[in-house]
Amino acid sequence: MTGVLLTQYGGKIVGPVAWLLGHLMNGIFNILNSIGIPNIGLAIIIFTIVIYLCLLPLTYKQQKFSKLQSKMSPELKAIQDKYKGKKDNDSMLAMQAETKELYAKYGVSQAGSCLQLIIQMPILFALYRVIYSIPAYVTIVRNAFYPLVEELRNTEGAAEFISTLKSASAYAGQFSNEAFTSGNSSYVENTYIDVLNKASTADWASLSEKFTNLSSSIDQTHNALNQFNSFLGLNIGDSPMYMIQTAFADKNFLLLIGGVMVPFLAAFTQWINTKLMPQQTTNNGKIDPDDPAAQMQQSMKTMNIMMPIMSAFFCLSLPAGMGCYWIAGAVIRSIQQIAINKHIDNSDIDAEIAKNTEKYKKKMEKMKSSPNMNMYANMSTRNISSVSKSSPVISNDVDEKIAKSRAVYEKNNIRKDSLLAKANMVKDFNENNSRE
Repeated sequence: MTGVLLTQYGGKIVGPVAWLLGHLMNGIFNILNSIGIPNIGLAIIIFTIVIYLCLLPLTYKQQKFSKLQSKMSPELKAIQDKYKGKKDNDSMLAMQAETKELYAKYGVSQAGSCLQLIIQMPILFALYRVIYSIPAYVTIVRNAFYPLVEELRNTEGAAEFISTLKSASAYAGQFSNEAFTSGNSSYVENTYIDVLNKASTADWASLSEKFTNLSSSIDQTHNALNQFNSFLGLNIGDSPMYMIQTAFADKNFLLLIGGVMVPFLAAFTQWINTKLMPQQTTNNGKIDPDDPAAQMQQSMKTMNIMMPIMSAFFCLSLPAGMGCYWIAGAVIRSIQQIAINKHIDNSDIDAEIAKNTEKYKKKMEKMKSSPNMNMYANMSTRNISSVSKSSPVISNDVDEKIAKSRAVYEKNNIRKDSLLAKANMVKDFNENNSRE
């Protein structure tokens, strides 16, 4: 039972994160086991709560951006309307400058919550990997498959039979892998654990019928896993579709309700979560079709509809434990969203805007006075003219210096709109600055 755990996810980015989160999940399950409740469903819920609490600062920044973006949307739309149809360089630069000042006023970055999402994505993918392959990370659950997998490895015909189980379809490549065909004991046992961890009650029954000489080990392992997987009267190792089919066959009304409720709650809680997120709308509650961001908003709206439906669809065929994870995650996110929305709504937005504006002014003044930064070095002469007219922080002698530089080159034969002319004018402009 020692050595490399081949069932663990080995991705270069998500893999190490999953390994770290796996230790957390293992610790949570060990604590639950020590107090007499070794339950995977409860461990998943606690695990999800801990992860989302750790991500709360990033979530707050992300949702704050969404909320402030919703509030600044009318002003952003006004800037876009002001320069609508104007494609000249001056207009584009002026629009960029006004947009940048607006974002600075609200204290948010134009890049939005990209950084928060980049940090969160590998964590959330790793979270899914840990929950999907519990035995790979939780020692007690993994040990429950022994000595059965050792006995199956030494039983003739076991590999062929296990590969025909429904749960083996996702691991078909492992059965043809050289490590498996050569009889690598660790690889073979881990492959069996992968398949049996996803096996339904029917699969376990067929395994017991096929290998009657191993019935004691099979029953012992299955009973231990049932104890771990039993949650609110359901075996979360079974898929909701299997529960529904079994309920009709056995006329078990309670099992039918459980099989239906898992995908329904997964979809419903995610739908609630999307409704709580700030939406960018106009005064009448509809997205303006002329808004450049309308296409993105429409895509988000479509995704918000499709994601809950897809969650319900996938929940039907996946183990119910994944459905529990999706439900727990959506409920926690919804609670966080309500708290964040309430906090932002109760905060003094005007005071925060004033604070951000003052901070932005100080930053610009510092940039202006810094001897190591020449804010005109990479600007064209047209850009310089535009900034000098629109920005109050530039001194009144800018036009004079630009005119001086332009006059030098008007006497030469250099084409005025060439890159060489513009570069030389910027050079002279900078030299005039340094002399004064």
